Amino acid sequence: MADGKKTDDYELRDKGGSSKGYEPPMSTPRPAGSAPIIAATNSPVFPVLSYCGSSILMTVTNKYVLSGFGFNLNFFLLAVQSIVCVVAIQMCKSSGIITYRDFNVDEARKCWFPVSLLLIGTIYTSTKALQFLSIPVYTIFKNLTIILIAYGEVLWFGGSVSGMALFSFGLMVLSSVIAAWADIQHALQNYGHSETEASAKVSTLNAGYMWMMFNCICSAAYVLGMRKRIKLTNFKDFDTMFYNNVLSIPILLVSSLLLENWSSANIEINFPPLQKNRIILAMIFSGLSSVFISYTSAWCVRVTSSTTYSMVGALNKLPIALSGLIFFDAPITVPSVSAIGVGFVSGIVYTLAKVKQSSGPKAGILPTTSVPMSASSQSARDSFKS
Repeated sequence: MADGKKTDDYELRDKGGSSKGYEPPMSTPRPAGSAPIIAATNSPVFPVLSYCGSSILMTVTNKYVLSGFGFNLNFFLLAVQSIVCVVAIQMCKSSGIITYRDFNVDEARKCWFPVSLLLIGTIYTSTKALQFLSIPVYTIFKNLTIILIAYGEVLWFGGSVSGMALFSFGLMVLSSVIAAWADIQHALQNYGHSETEASAKVSTLNAGYMWMMFNCICSAAYVLGMRKRIKLTNFKDFDTMFYNNVLSIPILLVSSLLLENWSSANIEINFPPLQKNRIILAMIFSGLSSVFISYTSAWCVRVTSSTTYSMVGALNKLPIALSGLIFFDAPITVPSVSAIGVGFVSGIVYTLAKVKQSSGPKAGILPTTSVPMSASSQSARDSFKS
C-alpha cells in the first residue's frame, strides 16, 4: 500500500473477484460467454449506470412515502425496507440465482457492525432531510459529501486533490448556497403575508439543512468505512448487502418501538384507512428498490473508488431534480434552476479532473498528499491502512 492512490481502484477488484491461491481446473473449459460477462461485471460502466437508476428510484420512492401522507415512522419504514431486502435476496439464494456467505456472528460483530451503524445513520438522516427539503435541494446539498469523501481518501487511502477538483468543490458549495437562498426567498415570498407562516416555513427549511449536514457526515463515514472493510474482509457485493440489512433490522425495530409514536391516533395518521393499502405497497416497493441500490452501491464502490461512487450520485442531480419538479411540485425559479445548473457543472468539472489526474502524471497536485507529518500522525495513518 505504499502507493495507495495508484492501487486504490485495483485492490478492490482483485480482492472482490478472486480467491487467493485458487486456480480453476485445467480440464474444465470456461463457457464461451463467460469472458464478456466477467469483463462487463468488472467494467465501471455497468455499475455506474445501475447505481444511477437505483438511486433515482430510491430517492423518488422515499420522497413519495415520506411526504405524500404525513408519514413520520421513519425507523419503521427503514426496518421494512431491510426486511424486504433480506427476504428478497434469501429467496434468490434459495433459488440458486445468487450466492453469498452465511451469517457469522463473530465476523459481523468485529468487522461489519460499525459499518451497519453508519448505514443506519446515513439512511435515517436522508429520510429526515427529504421530509423537510425538496428533491432538487436535497440532491444539490448531497454533493457536499463528495468533498468529505475526497479528503477522507487523502487521509486514509493515499488519495489526492488536484486544483481542478478543488475548483469543482467550490462550485458545489456555491450551488448549495444558491439553492438554500432560493428556498428561503421562495418561502418568504409565498408566506410573507403571514409572519407566523413564514417563520414556520423557514424553520422547516433550517431543520432540513441540519439533517442534510448530518447526512453528509454519515454518508462520507459510511462510504469510507465500507471501502476499508470490503478490502479487509474480501466481502463480495451480496455479502455486503446481506450483512448490512441483517444487522440493521434489530436496531431499526428497537429504535422504532422506543423513539417513535405508536399510539392509535398516530398510526391512523400514518396509515389512513382510504390510503392504507397504497402506503403499504409503496413501503414494500421502496424495500425492493433498496435491494437494487444496496447491491449497486457496493458493486460501484468495489469496481471504482469511493469518490467516484459518490460522484456518480452527483451527476444524477439533473434527472433527480427533474423528477422532483415534475412529481412533487418543487418550486421552479431562476435561482433554483441556476443552483441545479451550477451543481451539474461542478459534477462534470470534477469528473474531468479525476480523468485528467488518473491518465496523466501527478503534476499540479495540491499539497494534500505530501504534507510533512509528525511521527505519531504517520504511525496512526499506517495503522489504519494495515
